[in-house]
Amino acid sequence: MVVLLGPGQGSDSTMFTHVLSAVRVPRQGPGRPRTTPDAVLADKAYSSRGHRKLLRARGVKAAIAEPRDQQGHRKRRGSKGGRPPKTDPTLYAKRHVVENGFERFKQWRAIATRYDKLALTYRSGIVLRAVTLWLPALGDTP
Repeated sequence: MVVLLGPGQGSDSTMFTHVLSAVRVPRQGPGRPRTTPDAVLADKAYSSRGHRKLLRARGVKAAIAEPRDQQGHRKRRGSKGGRPPKTDPTLYAKRHVVENGFERFKQWRAIATRYDKLALTYRSGIVLRAVTLWLPALGDTP
């Protein structure tokens, strides 16, 4: 199971721990759902030490690129800056699937601009858009 996080605006990064704690993967047979994903794919906004430390503590593989400014800060500190974080380039390249999905959802102006005041109303718009995107895939319906 892989958790894919979307584009990282400032407010999204603060919700990282809440999103990670809300992960529930149902099992095929009996048993409680899994709460730890295999990997987290995220963009450069999630590349903080705190996020990486949280993922390491939970045993989750992180595929998060390091921004150039963080690379510069780390290199400037020399040996005290530590090693560069590992990023699996093939795993990180799979993020484009999620980014394309966000673009398809944001073709609706109400979703892209977020005019709704209530989160419930916004969520219902997301669900309605998901239905309109999935209906053509059902091809066997008249």
